[in-house]
Amino acid sequence: MSKIEESVEVAVPLRTVYDQWTQFEDFPRFMEGVEHIEQRTPTLTHWVTEFGGVRREFDAEITEQSPDERIAWTTVRGEVRQAGVVTFHRLDDTHTKVMLQLDHDPAGIADTVGDKLGLVRRQAKGDLGRFKSFIEERGVASGAWRGTA
Repeated sequence: MSKIEESVEVAVPLRTVYDQWTQFEDFPRFMEGVEHIEQRTPTLTHWVTEFGGVRREFDAEITEQSPDERIAWTTVRGEVRQAGVVTFHRLDDTHTKVMLQLDHDPAGIADTVGDKLGLVRRQAKGDLGRFKSFIEERGVASGAWRGTA
């Protein structure tokens, strides 16, 4: 199992960053390889991804959610096996640090090779960078979910 830790500083207030991160159906706009996400319940999402020509579908369940602080999840169905947490840290009134911790268990030889080459880590870093650009350009969240899990 790979353990990935990445972070990014965003020039947007904490609440805006957190609110945007709760809009899972917008993830394909900044996460490479994510084709579609459907939020089925307040704590269950269904993902469709494609990396290197390999298409996968899986469900992820939010196991912990504290507004403006953290969201934790784990996969519950499908080929993808991962768990993670994203935390949000106020730096000042207009800047937020987003920290991602991800435990990823490669499925199959292609995933294992890609993991050994650092592709998953680069993907996570790139996705955070694209999220930064996405929310800084918007300046406002496209929605919000303030519930807890």
